[in-house]
Amino acid sequence: MVPSAASATHVTEHVITVGAAPETVYGLVADVSAWPQVFGPTVHAEVVEPADPRTGGEELIRIWATANGQVRTWTSRRTLDPQARTIRFRQVVSADPVASMGGEWRVDTVEGGTTRVVLLHDYRAVNDDPEAVRQIERAVDHNSRAELAALRNAAELGADRDELHFTFRDSLTVNGSAQDVYEFLDRADLWPERLPHVARLALTEDEPGIQHMDMDTRSPDGSAHNTTSIRVTFPERRTIVYKQLRVPVAMSGHTGRWEIEPQGDGTVLATSWHTVTLDPEGVRSALGPQATLAEARALVRKTLGTNSSTTLRHAKQFAEERHAAS
Repeated sequence: MVPSAASATHVTEHVITVGAAPETVYGLVADVSAWPQVFGPTVHAEVVEPADPRTGGEELIRIWATANGQVRTWTSRRTLDPQARTIRFRQVVSADPVASMGGEWRVDTVEGGTTRVVLLHDYRAVNDDPEAVRQIERAVDHNSRAELAALRNAAELGADRDELHFTFRDSLTVNGSAQDVYEFLDRADLWPERLPHVARLALTEDEPGIQHMDMDTRSPDGSAHNTTSIRVTFPERRTIVYKQLRVPVAMSGHTGRWEIEPQGDGTVLATSWHTVTLDPEGVRSALGPQATLAEARALVRKTLGTNSSTTLRHAKQFAEERHAAS
């Protein structure tokens, strides 16, 4: 639908003070690839056309984020100015009911060694529909407050963030079709029949390529764990990315992706990636007051890696049996 020429522009401003250096805060806003770990509403974000990280300039990004309980995706063009520590953004392709949206991040030094962050938005609703305006206003207000609070939490971790934040992977070589491996991972609704550690899984789709997953898994000790995630699938890349919405108490964030890459020798490399941010208070609550971050990292690595490796082994078996039968 095309907005009318008389559509009203609505403007919002959200502000927060952060106890961290402005360079640290600006860096977190500028690094789109880290947004799913920093910002709760962001499920996945990627740079389509990058800007120079030192001098700034224009870049094109694509974002998948939750708004009013649904996953929305849009493309934005950003103008980064590292010297002024400002980032202007404008959606190139908006998702209904948004007709247009843009805004600006401003990161300023204030007295006392703290940083003031201002997040501005301007938007128009499709056909100026009053209910759409209210819906957009609620989403912008909720997400802006959540993003600024999360930005403050991440920035104030300081040097500890490098210890709390880590990424790891597990890989298997498959003598089969990349498409068959992808199919196994994509059809998560069949995992209870195919994977021994999955007791129950409910899978729904808002639209093709955006999946909501509610899963119960069994641990080796017999205990059950429930996780809810949003997955974004890219069949043409044979890649699936996901964000866990409800994380264990020891974590503050968990994202991951499945990648299937054909190799030059006719085999396929299937890889599971995990990125985790630990919650120091949650670690002490879950593992005891004397628990160290190193112990928590090792436990998380083992737990997530075991489940991922099990899934990869069964995907490998599925693809190789199909290949042998063809």
